[in-house]
Formats: sequence, C-alpha cells, structure tokens
Amino acid sequence: MQIKRYTIAQFNEEFPDDDACLDHLFYLRFGGMKHCPNCGVVAAKFYRVEGRKCYGCVHCLYQLHPTSGTIMHKSRTPLKLWFYAIYLFAQSRNGVSARELERQLGVTLKTAWRMAKLIRTLMPQGTEPLSGIVEADEAYIGGRRRTSAWHTTKTPLLGAVQRGGQLRVRTVYDSATSRDVTDFIVSTVRIGSQLQTDESPLYKRVEKAYDRHTVKHGKFEFVRNENDYTNTIEGFWGIFKPYLDGTHRHVSKQWLHLYVNEAVWKYNHREEQLYPLLLEQVARPSLTDR
Repeated sequence: MQIKRYTIAQFNEEFPDDDACLDHLFYLRFGGMKHCPNCGVVAAKFYRVEGRKCYGCVHCLYQLHPTSGTIMHKSRTPLKLWFYAIYLFAQSRNGVSARELERQLGVTLKTAWRMAKLIRTLMPQGTEPLSGIVEADEAYIGGRRRTSAWHTTKTPLLGAVQRGGQLRVRTVYDSATSRDVTDFIVSTVRIGSQLQTDESPLYKRVEKAYDRHTVKHGKFEFVRNENDYTNTIEGFWGIFKPYLDGTHRHVSKQWLHLYVNEAVWKYNHREEQLYPLLLEQVARPSLTDR
C-alpha cells in the first residue's frame, strides 16, 4: 500500500505561523484533558495568554505551557522553524545534516546542531521483543582498513530484524565480543525464535536458546533452502552506511547511537506518515533525553 505523502504545501497550510504551531502542540498535549488540573472544573475552557506561549483556564487562570518539558522548552527559535525542521527530518530519506538545517532555517550552526540532536531523541527504537524468523548480523562503522586488524578501529553495530516486522540495532563502543552479541540477542529476540545468521562464531553461545540457521558468506553462499538468508538485515546496512557517508560524512562515537536510532525508527515506521508521528513524539516530554 502506497503511503499518501505529506507535502510542503500541506505543511504551510496547516502551520502558517507560530500561533498555529502552538495551538497544534496544545491540542496534542492537552486536547483530551477533561478538567482543569488546578481547579478541577470539568470540561474547563482555556484561552491563549496574550504575548506568552501558554494558555490559561477561564475559571482559575491556571496556565498550561505546551512547550514545557519538550525539545522546544525555553528555546528562542520560532516554533515554525522547529516544526519545519521536524518536517525535514520526517520527509528526508537520507537524513538531514546540521549544515543543511543551518541553510534551510537561517540559524547558526550551533543552533542547527542542537535542534538536530534534540529531534533525534524523539525516535526511540522500541522495546517489544522480536519473534518468528529473525535475522541477525553485525556491521562496522568508521575507522580505516589500512591494517590487518582494521575492525578494531571501527565502531561495531549489532542488528536484528524480524522478517516483515521491526528492527533493533545496538551500538557497541568497543570491539564486539560473543558476550555482547549474546546480551543483545537475548534482550531483543524472544527465546525459541528462529535465528538466521552467517557463520560467525559470535553467535555460538545462543544456539541452545534459539533455532539457529546459518549461511556461509565466506564461501559466497547467500541463500540456503530458499528460506535461510540474512538479506533483510544486510539490506538495512546497505541503506544506513550511505546515509552516514553521503549526508553526514563523519559522526563521532559519542552521538552515533542517535543516528542509529533515527534510521531504525524510520525503518520501523516505513508504512506510516512520519511527520504526524514525530509531532506526537514532541508532545510526550518524558521521551526526550536532553
């Protein structure tokens, strides 16, 4: 099923100015509230406080601040620029760099980088265990290939994807060991599931808990019995690596997990409109990690 696109024309029509953005954020956060949290009046009405980014109860004048606790909290950047930055993240298939935000929004590089970092915190991977047929593989990001031990200079990523379902990826800040792989698989894949991997010995310790099937990539075997393969997770690596190299060029280990989360979140919601989903995430302050 093809997803209906959310166009820039729709964005400008729905969010023409800061007031429209604030009204929408207020609706997302407090639209379903049935009473005033201060005076307790049922079906209380709120009015926009002039000159401030808040709304007041008509009965007790208690004020609600839609941006409080969100990524826009205490930000002097106009709300429409925030909403447009979120729109760019939702609509871009290859990601958005801080330099691109700087050019598009007309803000400083420092502001653009902070906005990009906070928007990425809105994209959690999810915690539901994977089940059924699950493909697992590792990838190595950055570093150089100039020595025989080139993988030690790279940042390992451990990935697992349920066929036709969700994806999970973990960043390992040291060399990936069998223990790292075991902890990752046990914490993300339901015990007893069918596990599809390559011949790597890193997965040896999980064979007793999972029905492991392997393909021998070292012998150029990529599919066995029409059902044993790791092409799905390999396909994600094929998308993620060009995303980093082409859009961002260089990402430090300190923030790599945020870029991983962004790519995984987009993959997991590939059949939905991303922009409304991201705006809903903005309205959940508990999800922001600042």
